[in-house]
Amino acid sequence: MSDFDVVVVGAGAVGLACGYQLAKTGNSVLVLESANRIGAGVSSRNSEVVHAGFYYPSGSLKAKFCVEGRRAMYQFLADHNVAFQKCGKLFVATEESEIPPIEKYFKQGQINGVENARWISGAEARLLEPQLRCVRAVEYLESGVMDAHGYMDALEGEIEAHHGAVVLNSPFLGAAPTSEGYDIRVGGESPTTISARNLVISAGLSAQKCADAIEGFPKDRIPKQHLAKGNYFTISMKAPFARLIYPPPVPGALGTHYRRDLGGAARFGPDIEWITEENYVVDPKRAEEFYDAIRKFWPSLPDGALTADYAGIRPKIHAQNEPQPDFVLDSPEHHGMEGLICLFGIESPGLTSSLAIGAEVTRRLAV
Repeated sequence: MSDFDVVVVGAGAVGLACGYQLAKTGNSVLVLESANRIGAGVSSRNSEVVHAGFYYPSGSLKAKFCVEGRRAMYQFLADHNVAFQKCGKLFVATEESEIPPIEKYFKQGQINGVENARWISGAEARLLEPQLRCVRAVEYLESGVMDAHGYMDALEGEIEAHHGAVVLNSPFLGAAPTSEGYDIRVGGESPTTISARNLVISAGLSAQKCADAIEGFPKDRIPKQHLAKGNYFTISMKAPFARLIYPPPVPGALGTHYRRDLGGAARFGPDIEWITEENYVVDPKRAEEFYDAIRKFWPSLPDGALTADYAGIRPKIHAQNEPQPDFVLDSPEHHGMEGLICLFGIESPGLTSSLAIGAEVTRRLAV
């Protein structure tokens, strides 16, 4: 008999969502986290935006999970009294040349099942947001901002309510397949080995390292990791817009956009900075590029208003000049190891998609 039905490695938003969906179906679940708190990695450094689903190719996991996850997310947040604001979003073209890409993504959103979106004129957009500069826009009512840490706390509570557990300071050291599942080596102050019928790797920036530590896992199934840092800047003055403001995406990211967080603070970002090792320091000199990007849609941004805020790192599986791939849920039908799923490249819209990813992991494990 195994100690657990499922062990999930990584207590970020996606790992906790996987643990919740698995525990909800009656499985005994243990979530391992190497840090001393949940959500200490990628999940603690995102924009906390609930995304729509405009950007992702037809039939992709990102398209499916973003739309399904968004709907499930709002219901979960409401049911668990986690703070969120469905503030809406304006997807803006600041000049005529930006209208075709906006139109392309609007049509893609319709294909992907994005609801409550409509084209509006620049004049209509300015009635909604008087300080905005744009010539056309898509108004989308379902986007919002949320308390990501409150969400993860609620997921942890649900796992425990379903008799599962989340253990901190417990790094995954490796696993070996057995006749009944996996023997899993766990580090920390009291290293131990536990057994589980199923194993899910949802380790963000450590996913490749964890997969490499599983005996028998095909090395050619582990995608090379590339680190893309996203820097954020803030302003101390009153937030200029009530809605999220998004320009057209840039290669590898959604472009430097605006959001007002739940506390009313205005934040801009993330940009994209390709790096070779983890580094969360925001270079104040990057403000020059932010001024240029922001003034395209907010011309009255005052000189000297921007202050370096924080940074996150996207666990990308493509290089700077390569096409952006889909989420990877490497499952038994791909790698040949029963009861094992490894998640790679879970970047944006990973937070929005998390409940849908957890549901899909549960379905693929057939537990």
